[in-house]
Amino acid sequence: MNKQFVTAPQPTLKRVADMDGPDFYPTPKWATYALADNEKFSGDVWECACGDGAMSEVFEDAGHDVRSSDLYDRGYGDANVDFLTASGRSDNIITNPPFNAAEEFVSSCLDKSNKKFALLLRLAFLEGAKRQQTIFNVAPPSKVWVFSERITFYPKDVVRKGSGTTAYAWFVWDKDKIGSTEISWLPVGYKKMKFT
Repeated sequence: MNKQFVTAPQPTLKRVADMDGPDFYPTPKWATYALADNEKFSGDVWECACGDGAMSEVFEDAGHDVRSSDLYDRGYGDANVDFLTASGRSDNIITNPPFNAAEEFVSSCLDKSNKKFALLLRLAFLEGAKRQQTIFNVAPPSKVWVFSERITFYPKDVVRKGSGTTAYAWFVWDKDKIGSTEISWLPVGYKKMKFT
């Protein structure tokens, strides 16, 4: 007798290029517009893992003075700037950090932001005993904006098709509201919008 085993579908590998530095997957502009339209920021912005500048441009278009930097030279902003050891402050820090350094980015943002910071992270960042002890019990985000539409990260200038398999959210820390976390869902429709 043959037994058939049913396995859960495996995620497809869409992150296929490194593009001159570890963990570089450009954030689609629509994902940044979803944050900019639904979370209000006042003052300047530091995009500290700016990559090709897609996020920086969204906040520049919204009228913010934006400082852009990256550990790697991707042709935009100040290159060779390690945010984790860099000096300087900003009213707001908004970025899609390398996932393997997300906890370190939270700690640095707590020190270097005057008002708010927002990190685009996997929704699963909410899980984990260590993060509960070191982040969520100490300084939980004030808001988690959950994407109902999946974000797919593609290398620049490739044909885009399909949808991602990972759930993402904008985690926002407001220095005036740290203490409890509100969860909200971003409106559907941003993914279909065309942004230049």
